[in-house]
Amino acid sequence: MTARACRGSVATRHLAALGAMTVVGALALTGCSDDSPKSASPSVSGTGKAPLYDELPRSVKKAGVIRVGSDMLYPPMEFVRNGRPTGVDPDLAAVLGRQLGVKFQFGNSAFDTLLTGLRAKHYDVVMSSMTDTKDRQEGLDPSTGEKIGEDVDFVDYFKAGTSVMVKKGNPEGVKTPADLCGKKVAVQSGSTAYDLLQAQKCDEPIDIEIFDTHDQAQARLKSGAVAADVADYPVVAYAVKTSGGGKDFETVGEQLNTGPYGIAVLASNTGLRDAIQAALNASIRDGSYGKVLDEWNVGEGAVTDAVINSGT
Repeated sequence: MTARACRGSVATRHLAALGAMTVVGALALTGCSDDSPKSASPSVSGTGKAPLYDELPRSVKKAGVIRVGSDMLYPPMEFVRNGRPTGVDPDLAAVLGRQLGVKFQFGNSAFDTLLTGLRAKHYDVVMSSMTDTKDRQEGLDPSTGEKIGEDVDFVDYFKAGTSVMVKKGNPEGVKTPADLCGKKVAVQSGSTAYDLLQAQKCDEPIDIEIFDTHDQAQARLKSGAVAADVADYPVVAYAVKTSGGGKDFETVGEQLNTGPYGIAVLASNTGLRDAIQAALNASIRDGSYGKVLDEWNVGEGAVTDAVINSGT
């Protein structure tokens, strides 16, 4: 959908609090800020016994970890439970780690700072329900078309669209995106949902309210202050199922603008990109990839091959 967000002081404090948590095991959650994460757990050297360990760049073998930038406030894709990074992306990272023989160490940062952090080499990859788009690949500002950063490659691993979520009973009578014209709508900043609403042709424009996190946008809808919350399908589906025991929200219409989520790697880091692609494809073939998706009830987003830069 995706993807998500610009942050303010409240979100920064929330992320900093989450970033203070640490986990010992297959995944570690590191401390973070809007600029870079601070490692909160020691690196663990790879054993070299994993099937695809030899595919990794020397620098990653030496570090024993792949540093992951992620916005851990996006259930069911990635969030924190009992101090541990959990959800689809952390579970897939654990699967990839078994193929590659290194740990995936998650750092928690605001969504719209993740590619900046990747380009600054605070992370090795970004894995955060990020939609693969040409603008992101080419380091372009989608609103101006101007070059703002180094090219990024995406190893695409999931497909999802954007969904419209409304309060239970749909009091505003929203059926299509056109019905949002003239209404207040909540989105997470930096997201493709925002781009979708911006592109909607209206006689009376949509009043888009931008929030640092999807939790904030969801709370705004729950309060009745906006007519809808527009976000990635898996996240909307999870909120509809879990919020208020399934009594708070519902979705309207079909998924919009379905596209691939990708694991972002600097375009110059072809060795790591290709190793991750190989690990994903191996996981697809052995069934471990599909098992993760099914456990989180998002199997409809499965891909049959991990390809590079299929986004448009």
